[in-house]
Amino acid sequence: MSIDAILDKATIHKRRERLDLITSGLGLDGAYDATLDRIRGQGKVKSALGMAALMWISHSERPMHIGELCDALAVQIGSKDMDYDNIPSEKALIASCLGLVTMGESSTVRLIHFTLQEYFNSHSEHFENPQSTMAEVCLTYLNFDSISALSYSLDSAPLETCLLQYASSYWGLYAKNGLTEGVESLALQLLGKFSRHISAKLLLIGGFGEWGGKWRHLEGFTGLHYAAYLGLDEIANALFEEAGFCGSDMADGLGRTPLMWAAESGHGGTVKLLLGWKEVSPNKPDNRGQTPLSGASWNGHEAVVKTLLDHDGVNPEKPNVYDQTPLFGAARGGHEGAVKILLGREDVNPNKPDNRGQTPLYCAARAGHEGVVKILLGHDDVNPEKPDVYGQTPLFGAASNGHERVVEVLLGQDDVNPDKPNKYGQTPIFGAAWDGHEVVVNILLGHDDVNPRRPDKSGRTPLWWAAKSGHAGVVALLQPLESIASSAS
Repeated sequence: MSIDAILDKATIHKRRERLDLITSGLGLDGAYDATLDRIRGQGKVKSALGMAALMWISHSERPMHIGELCDALAVQIGSKDMDYDNIPSEKALIASCLGLVTMGESSTVRLIHFTLQEYFNSHSEHFENPQSTMAEVCLTYLNFDSISALSYSLDSAPLETCLLQYASSYWGLYAKNGLTEGVESLALQLLGKFSRHISAKLLLIGGFGEWGGKWRHLEGFTGLHYAAYLGLDEIANALFEEAGFCGSDMADGLGRTPLMWAAESGHGGTVKLLLGWKEVSPNKPDNRGQTPLSGASWNGHEAVVKTLLDHDGVNPEKPNVYDQTPLFGAARGGHEGAVKILLGREDVNPNKPDNRGQTPLYCAARAGHEGVVKILLGHDDVNPEKPDVYGQTPLFGAASNGHERVVEVLLGQDDVNPDKPNKYGQTPIFGAAWDGHEVVVNILLGHDDVNPRRPDKSGRTPLWWAAKSGHAGVVALLQPLESIASSAS
């Protein structure tokens, strides 16, 4: 089937309808091949524009606005500033793609159909080194004199700098996937002035994953911090060689060093590189007391945990400001591999509580991490009954959060008391009843040692709490037991 059979439809809706009829793929590759040949045959200028637009759209990290795309296509590698006369018109750009590109909501540009994205994913021969090309364009743009001159105090990109937010957010990902000498040179040019460059601010505001928007006024976030965060080893090493050890252990406004960013992000190669610099302190904590080992452990980066533990001077027990150790973080996050590695150390205390008295086992049980609970219970020194400051045991934490499998695992331990009260006189069945966890209530009722009619210090029973919270299913389980008890008395 020719693509013309689709393009002849008068509206985008009709074109998509026609494409949906042939999503089985029969003839689509041939149709896309033929259309791309037609794009290449338009003439040098239109051909280059159409293929470049398709490259950007098919490799974009998010849907691009038409203004962003037009600016990206106007950037000339090696230039010092934007030539606004080189920016293609929206009409010319769309027309050069011969119907393969459409404008969607909020002026975003998209491929005409998801099958075209699949086609490009499996036909990489159409674009030569797209990641490195896009990295060079973004970096060239960010290094423009007019962009470098923008004030770091800005919280948003000026209207005339259409590509600024996109380039700031994603150049690093393109560079990581397509690092060349040209990309490295441009990256070093930018990162050398990064701590006061507008792109660093915009990165922190809008395009930094989980960090986006939280730390817009973060000071001291340098090029080396960003290279470490992304795991750009070659660039990090080049920055170090250019500036010597200066800044290699410098903390940003959050107290985080480049090593901390690399460890928390799981970049083992960068961690090894940084640990090789004598100026880098492997235990230096951030403002919350988190060390690089803590960051790696909390995020389950096993290889980085091993690398750090193998390094002389790393303290595997150093707590954060909440008295939470690396083992605590690994257990809380459910990272079984990291937990095993840390438990393999004789200098790690598996029962060490935080400032609320919660142990690694308590946190794993409360979060429902069955595998971690089993690993911890298999360690001879782990106390399965150690309560927190409120007198709540790991069983109470698991029961009150409805983690049935963890409850069963803990009840299988000989030294676990299924009816142990907290400081308010409330047992695990209270927590389960209060939050309406019927299955857990039923499991606990199956144990002879559990007294479902036992009141807490306020004189209220699990049934009272279940009724107050409106959990009819739990009430139906407990009410007959109280009725039987009343009849017997």
